[in-house]
Amino acid sequence: MFNEEALSQFQILKEALTTAPILSHFNPSLPTIVETDTSDYALGAVLSQVNDSGKHPIAFDSHKLLPAELNYEINDKELLGIVWALKHWRAFLLSLSNPFEVFTDHSSLKYFMSSKVLTRHQAHWAEFLSELHFTIIYRQGRLRTLPDALSCWDNVYPERGVDFISKNTQNFHQLIKQDGIQESRFFSIKVEIFSDLVDKIQKEVWKDKDYKEKIKQLARDRVVIPRNEEIQLNNLQKHHDSPLAGHPGQEKTLKLIKRELYWAGMNQFIKDYVSSFQKCSRNKNINHEKFGFLKPLSIPSGPWNSLSMNFITQLPLSNNFDSIVVVVDRVSKIAILIPAYGSINALDLAQIFISHVFSKHGLPRLKISRDLSTAFHPEKDGQTERVN
Repeated sequence: MFNEEALSQFQILKEALTTAPILSHFNPSLPTIVETDTSDYALGAVLSQVNDSGKHPIAFDSHKLLPAELNYEINDKELLGIVWALKHWRAFLLSLSNPFEVFTDHSSLKYFMSSKVLTRHQAHWAEFLSELHFTIIYRQGRLRTLPDALSCWDNVYPERGVDFISKNTQNFHQLIKQDGIQESRFFSIKVEIFSDLVDKIQKEVWKDKDYKEKIKQLARDRVVIPRNEEIQLNNLQKHHDSPLAGHPGQEKTLKLIKRELYWAGMNQFIKDYVSSFQKCSRNKNINHEKFGFLKPLSIPSGPWNSLSMNFITQLPLSNNFDSIVVVVDRVSKIAILIPAYGSINALDLAQIFISHVFSKHGLPRLKISRDLSTAFHPEKDGQTERVN
């Protein structure tokens, strides 16, 4: 209950946050930090400086996004937060004797100042940012609570959850916060889903002979789905495809479904579905390095100037040999098959080449092997693989 005592404590806290030593005066000679954060509907920023006693805030501010700004992509919204904060405190920042730091929870913004391809408004922002000397540093959102609190106003979100989720299906936490406790709509939706599920199970359960045994062994607190792919797929889509689910990965989707449902073979069924889902595949981040250019091998100048080689291993023993060294001339396609041991080393292989290849055809100019190729990529040495 908010009484006189609570009001008094609030005033004490407010005064402590807005007076020294918590809130300090700006000093152009001190290291300066700007922290920003942008939510779906607002942005917040904190200007701080570091002195001998630690980091102290200089100013706090926040801003409600304009209607046009609400349509920005998340990357542009986060960049807008930085631009807005630096414009707001431009007079302070221009007076600094040393470069300052900008902290953001969007890692890609670290490279914005070196980007060569920009949209129209990004180019306009880059022109303004070029007059300031700063470094953008990535820091996880959970480590930056102050700007996050300033950007999350309850009163800037739409009043009705239905309007909110229809406009922004990717971020519905505020909808649940506003409407989840006060209204029973989400509970009703869940009841409706499970009522429909029960009806479908009752129609299909007689087709699954092992259904009763599954209930006894595996599903004391879960709903058992019979052997009906349509029902299984329908429930999987509700837990993965819907805006409220958020298209989780294989393990998370499996974990979510296992809380309430069970059917035979669900692990592989879910993994196959999620891994082949087109929208997830198109939007998934690319974490590997860029592939190199495909470069064909140069054309040999003559026979036995370019060789390819490979091993055939784990063969049945024959005269104590269990492997074959395959050497192929790329011009004449002549193949030499040399018996060898599976434990062959570099010295033994060199002796084999001297005895069986170099002594008869001379030294080649180019050798092709699979030494540095990745597993299950025989196309790197296709000619020898065909001989094998």
